[in-house]
Parts: sequence; C-alpha cells; structure tokens
Amino acid sequence: MLAAVPAADVVLTNPVHVAVALRYVADVMRAPLVVAKGAGELAEQMKAAARRAGVPIIERRALARALFRSVKVGQEIPAALYRAVAEVLAYIYSLRRPSAARQGAR
Repeated sequence: MLAAVPAADVVLTNPVHVAVALRYVADVMRAPLVVAKGAGELAEQMKAAARRAGVPIIERRALARALFRSVKVGQEIPAALYRAVAEVLAYIYSLRRPSAARQGAR
C-alpha cells in the first residue's frame, strides 16, 4: 500500500492518527480512488512517503476520518463526499498551475 502513495494526488490527514491517499484521473476514473490508508505508524509512514515524493499532505480531520472509516483501499469515494474531495483536489491542482505557468514563461 505504501508503494501507491507516490502516485497519489493528495494525502489527507486528521493530522496524527489517520492518513488517506487519493488519486484521480479525470478522463479515466468516475470518481477519486482511495489508493492507500493507514492509522498510527502506517499513517506516519504514508506521510513520510508523500513528503519524499512531493505529494501534498492536507489536514482535513473530518474528511480523513470519514474516508478512513467508510472506504476500502481500491474503492471510489462515496458520492456523499464528492464535494469535500473536489474542493481539496481543486486546491491541489491550483497549486500546481502557477509553477507550470512560471516554467512556461522562461
């Protein structure tokens, strides 16, 4: 499961006890997938793997807990959480855009 973290778009935390890694490819997936999740030491290992890979780690306590409890690894997020996850992904994608624009301007 840790091997999937570097390919994730984001790791959501609560911030200490759980971590949930999400991946979304718009043209391929119907909804974001939980690609890894862990509690305790595994959550810490996931965060370390995300840092090494440059995957953003975002603290969203309620969302991380809800995903951890209700979604198995490899499953799509439930429709009830689409909006909350979409807001996080939009934020992550907006962080990527400015650096791409700056690189193109050189």
